[in-house]
Amino acid sequence: MHLCLLSTHTLSCLRFLHLNDLKKENFSLKLRIYFLEEKIQQKFEESSDDVHRRNIELKVEVESLKNELEEKQQLLDKALSTAESLSNQSEAELQRRLEDRQQEICHMQEILETKVQLLQEEAELARDEAERMASLADSESQRCLALEREMVERMEESGSSGGALTQQSLSDKDR
Repeated sequence: MHLCLLSTHTLSCLRFLHLNDLKKENFSLKLRIYFLEEKIQQKFEESSDDVHRRNIELKVEVESLKNELEEKQQLLDKALSTAESLSNQSEAELQRRLEDRQQEICHMQEILETKVQLLQEEAELARDEAERMASLADSESQRCLALEREMVERMEESGSSGGALTQQSLSDKDR
């Protein structure tokens, strides 16, 4: 029995030792886990700080780009309105010039029509004057002929030699 007691006691001691070893190993593993978790946490915090810092930088950059985009959009809007204004002004100027040219053309047409009418009236007056002058010249020519005949007749009455010469000159003149 003694042996049994010893053996039970030994077994109990062995168990105790084994349990104690297991407890030590467990404690050491827990410590190891704790330090590893702490190390991971530090790395995570460092990377988290980097992520937070990068996130802040990106947010600042996004806001800066938004402001820049807004400014450029305002410039584009202003340029568009300026271009439209200039286009409208140019169109209005062209329309005004077109109307001015049309008025000038109408005025020139009226002037030309008036000049044509005056020239037609002057031509009519000149024709009338020419006809009157031709009629006057014709009547004057007939009067001259009548005077010459009368002269010839008188000369013939006064002497026959001068009459032949005068008659010949009258015949030449009639041609």
